[in-house]
Amino acid sequence: MIKVGIIGGSGLDDPDILKDAKDISIETPYGSPTSVLTCGAIEGVDVAIIARHGKDHSIYPSKVNFRANIWALKEHGCTHILASTAVGSLREEIAPGHLVFPGQFIDHTRKRETTFFDEDVVVHTAMAEPFCSNLIDLLSSCAESLNVPYHKNKTVITIEGPRFSTKSESHMFRSWNADVINMSTVPEVVLAREKQMHYAAIAMSTDYDCWKEGEESVTWEMIMETMKKNADNVISLFVETIPKLKEYDDICVK
Repeated sequence: MIKVGIIGGSGLDDPDILKDAKDISIETPYGSPTSVLTCGAIEGVDVAIIARHGKDHSIYPSKVNFRANIWALKEHGCTHILASTAVGSLREEIAPGHLVFPGQFIDHTRKRETTFFDEDVVVHTAMAEPFCSNLIDLLSSCAESLNVPYHKNKTVITIEGPRFSTKSESHMFRSWNADVINMSTVPEVVLAREKQMHYAAIAMSTDYDCWKEGEESVTWEMIMETMKKNADNVISLFVETIPKLKEYDDICVK
């Protein structure tokens, strides 16, 4: 039985895409999630939307209760997660407005709770392929049909934030073969993997970070402007992709 969790970032948690939407509050062993779950359906597929940074975008990256969010989606019965996120581009070819479906991550965070297995039992979760390859392929196919520019199987580096990178850091991350940079994918993808849920990130390139000469250095205002211009592409991708997940209901993350 397919049930999809959408983790909305930077305004991409619009309940208007759902039929018969209603809010559900879930408490978890890790405290309250960052928002209620807004639940409904898209073409017969159950969907639950959670706002990563709160409905009013008041929670900065290091304070996001990632464990509560993932636990709540799992408790609600979600089998798949599509997580929208704003990213800075570390590559010339990934222009602002392009979508990216990462296949790998680099963790450059320092303060976050990154596992559910930190108390009574020690579990070493395989993480060689952290994102669901089937979801990446499906998202790519749907982006193609929508004529939305995209890049697949790229590497995202997640930094602690809330500050942006220095130029030296930005060039260093490029030398590490990172393709895009954000503040939210880790530990979200790790926790989803621990809960054996399909997870894919829909990353929107909003800027060139600060490595690219001749480009204005990234600002929050710049990110929001690009997100507003291109949010329809991400929402269209949700609507196009989610009904097709019915074809993948026999594929499980192990």
